[in-house]
Amino acid sequence: MSCVTVIEIPMTDGTAEAYLTGVADHPQPGVLLFMDAIGLRPRIEEMADRIAAWGYTVLAPNAFYRNGKAADLSPDGPLDTDAKREEFFGGAMQRVHGLTAELAERDIPQYVDALLAQPNVTAPIGVVGYCMGARLAIRATYLRTEQVAAAAGFHGGGLATEEPDSPHARLAEATAEFVFGHADGDRSMDATAIERLDAALRDAGLEASNEVYAGAAHGYTMSDTAVYDEAATERSFAELRALFDRTLKR
Repeated sequence: MSCVTVIEIPMTDGTAEAYLTGVADHPQPGVLLFMDAIGLRPRIEEMADRIAAWGYTVLAPNAFYRNGKAADLSPDGPLDTDAKREEFFGGAMQRVHGLTAELAERDIPQYVDALLAQPNVTAPIGVVGYCMGARLAIRATYLRTEQVAAAAGFHGGGLATEEPDSPHARLAEATAEFVFGHADGDRSMDATAIERLDAALRDAGLEASNEVYAGAAHGYTMSDTAVYDEAATERSFAELRALFDRTLKR
């Protein structure tokens, strides 16, 4: 038996709504899904449902809870033209920049605790993030080392910058296995940044795949946008399922 619902998570700075799917009447591993910059909306719920169908309880929080409810922050419809994307991201990027490393690291352990508090959820857990959510996924691995065994990031941006609080800077503290699927020619994660991330993963001795998906644009998994790439999306789900199955179902 499984179910889907929206729960409210008490946070230090307010209350975060979260989409919960795959709750079962038997023990199974948990997965945290960190949304992209567009927000918690039907497409994110679809992706969470797909992961849950593999035998996981999945929690997808509204990482912008300080800015308002998910329904109020998400677009009214598909961002299926460049004009619609530009108009929406004018405001969305303010929310992205407002979610600083300090605030993210305050939130993430509370999301982990909320997932592990659900009925029959077992540890270790996996994390996956899209776009800005990939940064949150990396941070989860060093904030909750003993609980997070697998992490994935797809078309992530800003994962390995020169700033001292860059997500990659603390990978030496992590023990998880990683899978990254970068967008091709992504200005938010260029070749230099990908190599910087690769070096950090190697230096930390972590098991990792750090690949560029040829021809796939930033946001390629998001079927409610004009940049959706079905082949790249299916590759990402295949690699994600393999990662979770070998690390969380041992």
